[in-house]
Amino acid sequence: MGTQPAPDGAPPNLFTVAAMAGVSKSTVSRVITGSPHVTKESAEAVKAAIAKLNYVPNRAARSLVQRKTHMIAMVIPERTAEFFADPYFAEVIQGAALHASSTGYTLTLLIESEVNPEQSRQFLTGGNVDGALVLSHHTGTQSYAEVSPTLPIVFGVRPLQPTSPAVHVVDVDNVEVGYRATQVLIESGRRRIGTIAGPLDTAAGIDRLEGFHRAVAEAGIASDLVEQGDFTPPSGAAAMHRLLKRDPTLDAVFAASAQMGSGALTYLRERGIPVPQAVAVTSADDNFFAASESLTTMDLHTAEKGAVMVETLLALVQGREVPLITTIHSDLVKRSSA
Repeated sequence: MGTQPAPDGAPPNLFTVAAMAGVSKSTVSRVITGSPHVTKESAEAVKAAIAKLNYVPNRAARSLVQRKTHMIAMVIPERTAEFFADPYFAEVIQGAALHASSTGYTLTLLIESEVNPEQSRQFLTGGNVDGALVLSHHTGTQSYAEVSPTLPIVFGVRPLQPTSPAVHVVDVDNVEVGYRATQVLIESGRRRIGTIAGPLDTAAGIDRLEGFHRAVAEAGIASDLVEQGDFTPPSGAAAMHRLLKRDPTLDAVFAASAQMGSGALTYLRERGIPVPQAVAVTSADDNFFAASESLTTMDLHTAEKGAVMVETLLALVQGREVPLITTIHSDLVKRSSA
């Protein structure tokens, strides 16, 4: 059914704009959607009519013409319990949501089904969103790289396996994060330094461990004291126990997350081991766990990361070229643990 003239007193519609501008309704639609197939004179007439009538284009109608939903998804391929326990996700999502709200796009959260993860990919490819952000610590992100040829996607961590085509990633330089957090310990005179590494099926776990090894190698220090955790406080406490059991002369630890650093400090405190006098501790992430434990840590600017992920995704949705890798800066936050 065609657009009808607006009754007296009713809000203007395409018909009234077209009548005032002296063009067809289809010409008005093309101007509204930014089509290049409109003469300069017609475009100026339509814009003048829109301004005079205070016409606000209907978003739903505009979306149908543009084949755009004006929605983007934040996909979390993590177990629900892990998602709610880790402040990293909340901080990135907060930054993404705040930025999206200023763009006219709606951000929807999609936590991957543990029973049927394929549902998430079907939702993304079903025309429900204009693009997706994928945020996870783990290698489950790899399957979403396979969707990227058909839907603009930006990853919050690099998928570990080789992908084709290449994917867009927004993240900190995690090698640099591990390197700088370890350097703090070296510069304070520590020489028996261990690390609580993150899971080695995660890019952050692998890269921060590489940064640790690079720093101690440059300083000529042995780097055999490596224990692995899973980014949670209990795993940090357990890893701290194993490190001290292996070498009671240990005098410093870099924990690959603030949560694991918090667990390590809890273990040291319960055993009466003074920090930083006997054992200094640094970590990555400046969140509640870092602040509450006075952890010297690397601020990864996670809220900013969420905003930049949205900005990058919308550039892809609009057909603009963006770098494959966008690096978020990180900063050292010095506190009393080191």
